[in-house]
Amino acid sequence: MLNSATPLGTYQGNYNGAAFALAGGGPAGQVTAMSDLDELLNKRGRSAQLGAYVTAVAFDTKGLPGFALGDGTLRLGKAHESIAVHDGAVLGLAAHPEGGFITGGDDGRLMRAKPDGGAQQMQKFGSKWVEHVAAFSGKGPLLAAAVGKNLFLLSPAGEVLKTLEHPSTVTGIAFDTKGKRVAASHYNGASLWFTASGSPVAPKLEWKGSHTGVVLHPGSEALVTTMQENALHGWTLPGGKHMRMSGYPSKPESFGFTKSGRWLATAGAESIVLWPFFGGGPMGKPPTELGMGDGVVKRVACHPQHEVVAAGFDTGMVLVADVARERVLPVCGPGRGSVSVLAWNADGGQLAFGTDQGFAAIVDFTQS
Repeated sequence: MLNSATPLGTYQGNYNGAAFALAGGGPAGQVTAMSDLDELLNKRGRSAQLGAYVTAVAFDTKGLPGFALGDGTLRLGKAHESIAVHDGAVLGLAAHPEGGFITGGDDGRLMRAKPDGGAQQMQKFGSKWVEHVAAFSGKGPLLAAAVGKNLFLLSPAGEVLKTLEHPSTVTGIAFDTKGKRVAASHYNGASLWFTASGSPVAPKLEWKGSHTGVVLHPGSEALVTTMQENALHGWTLPGGKHMRMSGYPSKPESFGFTKSGRWLATAGAESIVLWPFFGGGPMGKPPTELGMGDGVVKRVACHPQHEVVAAGFDTGMVLVADVARERVLPVCGPGRGSVSVLAWNADGGQLAFGTDQGFAAIVDFTQS
């Protein structure tokens, strides 16, 4: 069972929070028949079998969907046009500020895939994997790529602007909402850099252990990492006070803040785990759980406009939870592989997801 969030990992009791049953958009506790779980997918979705593990999904700045695969291809648009971008698996995917996508692969290349289907190499980093990529598309757009211990900041054209060195392999990247700072997770903590600073050293947020991913609060009030163990670790900003969120039955591989920053939604349990980041933050408080399904949540994606969270399970089930109303809407039933990727488009009208068995789908919530 999940524990209350506590400073320095000192547990203060357990949480027996009720998980809400699938409700088809209705009140908690109303059970939806298994035969109805694909209704939304069938009515408002389009799906395809892409033939390889889906490693990433994103929408570009103009709304074009892209699915990245373990066979080195990127599939674009409604027709899933195939573009060969890497000799090996596509490891990272992000929307390029000028349209299309950037990708990183285990062939050491940073690539740009254009909306018209063209692909070009932006950088080659030898034989080292380009495991993580990110982009900031606001004023002063930037690209970022993690290669071993280095985090490279690049111009939209692919020119390396800065090389930020870390004590160990970079395991995650996150820009803040204004592009002024970029965070990197690594062994024994995280580093938070000012993108315009010339300093070769960033203030480190330290906590012993293997940190595997990073996210920044939309109001820059906190930085949180996933851990190799079944836990999250966080720091308040700018103070750096520790927050420990633990008790997960499995590793929380996916997480994100809701639009308002009031909740941190995470995977790793039988339902969406929501830690409160209001009223003083989560320390000493239990989480809320929503949207229990048959299995464990592997991926979460927070809606870009509302306090709504999508969740994908290891059974293949996908659902959407309205946090304020505590209501749940099933999107896709189980049986197509473990959900490996999940993403909303910019206005939250479309939800894309894919699985480790190559199933991919986009559901349109804007249809009347």
